[in-house]
Order: sequence, then structure tokens, then C-alpha cells
Amino acid sequence: MSQTIETGAVVVSDAAFRRIAAILAKENEKSALRISVEGGGCSGFSYKYDLAEEAEGDDLVLERDGARVFIDPVSLAYLEGSVVDFVDDLMGRSFQIRNPNAVASCGCGTSFSI
Repeated sequence: MSQTIETGAVVVSDAAFRRIAAILAKENEKSALRISVEGGGCSGFSYKYDLAEEAEGDDLVLERDGARVFIDPVSLAYLEGSVVDFVDDLMGRSFQIRNPNAVASCGCGTSFSI
């Protein structure tokens, strides 16, 4: 079982932090993974992952072992209580968010509704 950093609002697994650190090690100008929620997707909202240079003034910043995650306050409201993980299995490799607020999600795992 992997350990996590818990903020009360969002939990990030060790596997996710390790993968983020590996990605950032290859990037010269990016310092974090930004996770956001935007309208759209087959279930109403979708998760978006981007590499970012710097945090905005009101971002939640989660950091461990050279890996950083930024989440803006609007997205944080939709991600409250979620677990961010990185999964490497027979189905492929991907970041996955287990969101207790989602009442429905699509098969691809990147779209959800509240």
C-alpha cells in the first residue's frame, strides 16, 4: 500500500508523486503538475492535467521529494476529498482521481458529474 500526503482536501499517493517527479526531471522550464476541473466531457466535468512553471497566488500547493502539484481554488471545490493516484497496470499507465463527490463518471475516467 502506498503512502499519501493528506491535506484534508486532496490526497496524493506516493505513486503519483513519484511519476510527477519523473516527468518534471525531464522538463527544464516546468516545476509542477497542475490539476484542474473544467466544464465539458461526456459526464459534465473533466479533469485536466498540465505542466506549470509557477503557482498562482491562491493555488493549493502539494509538494514531496521534488514533485509539486498545483490546484486552483475553483477546481479544489470539485476535488474536495479526492485521491490522486498514478496507476500502471495491464490497462495502461495514467493518473486517476477517485472523487467521492462524483455521482457518475465515464468509462475513460477523465469525465464526471456531481
